[in-house]
Order: sequence, then C-alpha cells, then structure tokens
Amino acid sequence: MGARRSARPALRGVARQREGPTRRRARGGRGIVSPRQPGVDADGRPIVAELGRAETAQETAERKAAASAKRRNNQTVLNLSIATVASVLIAIFLVYAVGLTDQGSRIDPVDYRAAAEAAQDSFSEPLATPQLSDDWSANRAEIVRGSDGVTSWQIGFVTPNQRYIALIQAVDANPSWLADTVRDAQQQGTRAIGGRDWQVYDRRDASDPGNVAFALVTVSGASTIVLAGTADDPEFEVLAEAVAAELDS
Repeated sequence: MGARRSARPALRGVARQREGPTRRRARGGRGIVSPRQPGVDADGRPIVAELGRAETAQETAERKAAASAKRRNNQTVLNLSIATVASVLIAIFLVYAVGLTDQGSRIDPVDYRAAAEAAQDSFSEPLATPQLSDDWSANRAEIVRGSDGVTSWQIGFVTPNQRYIALIQAVDANPSWLADTVRDAQQQGTRAIGGRDWQVYDRRDASDPGNVAFALVTVSGASTIVLAGTADDPEFEVLAEAVAAELDS
C-alpha cells in the first residue's frame, strides 16, 4: 500500500510536463490575440499595392468617382457606335432603294412613241411625241382620265441629270383642270422658247413642291400642253423646244 501512494506525485509531474507551460492571458482580459492577416492594416482595411498603405476616405471616393465616369464614357462610346452603325445601315438601304428605282428607269424605258400610236384614236388632236437625245428616257406613257372629265395624254421623262419632267397634253381643258395640274400656282409671266410663248409657274420655293416644282404651259389648237417637274431651267427649255418644233412642223 505504501508503494502505491508514493507513485501518484510522480505521475502528476509527468502530466504537467505533457501539458506544457501555462498560457498567458492577454492584458485587459481580451483573451488570445490573433495575428494580423496579410494585405490589411491594423484596422482591417485592405492595403493598396500602389500606395503601400490603405486608402483614405477621400482616395476611395475619388477612385469610385473615376470608375463611374469611365463606365459612363464607355457607355457613351457604345451608344455612339450603335447609332453610327444604324445610320450607315439606313443610308445603305436608301442608296440601294434609290439605285433600284434609277436602274429600273434606265434599263426598262417606255417606248412612248409606240404608246402614242396606240392611244391616238382616243384623241381628236395629234399627240405630242417630242424628239429627244438618247440621254433622255421615258418611264411612263399613258392616258389619264381626270375626275373633272378631262382626258389627258401623259409622258414621264427622266432627264440627263436624272430629274423628272412630265409632258401632259389635254384636249379642251378647262381652267380648273389647269389649276389642279400646276397645283394652284400663280402664273409668273411668260417665256419665249422654240418660237412659242410659254406661261411660267414656279413653285420651287414651296415647302413641299413635290413633282410640280416648276411648270411651263402653252396652247396649240384645242390642246393645252403642260411641262411640269423637278428639273432645272435648261432641261425644261430643251424639252419645250422639242415640243414646239413638233407642234409647228
């Protein structure tokens, strides 16, 4: 029995050695203090590599403002790019559409002299079919019956400058038909072209002149002939001279 009692103190000493030295408590009763994490300062704020320290509140605000401005600029550039691409696509479409129209008028011109021969029996007056150079073409030649009872012979000419002039010939026309044909424009004097007097109607200053921006009108027998379109004066004069030469031949 005596031997067993003397062994207990030795065993307790061995246990104390295994436990190691007693841990010291931190001052102030906070317990064990964890070591600082890498990349942050004593207050836990991340350290900026370029500065070698944490950002100040002012620097953080400036950085966020700069980032926001950059995003706005990038968005503006993106919007401009989208708008530019859309504009280019619209322009290409318009050019293509206009090109098709012009190409159609050049490739498939109307034989207005043959059409006049077929329409002549509907009129008591000879139909105008002026002789023009090859750089003039017609895109239509037809009989048009107006709502006022006046029937007219009409040719749509495409000029060398790709402008438009309609030749409109009516037999026994009345003043209301003429006013409607020149879009109620007021006569602005007369011009002598090809040995004939032509009444002048100029609507080029109108907000929307349409296809009757300018018109020349002459009378031959029972026929009233109107030249109306968008061409310039020299091309109108070429057509008026050709019409006058045919009427007086």
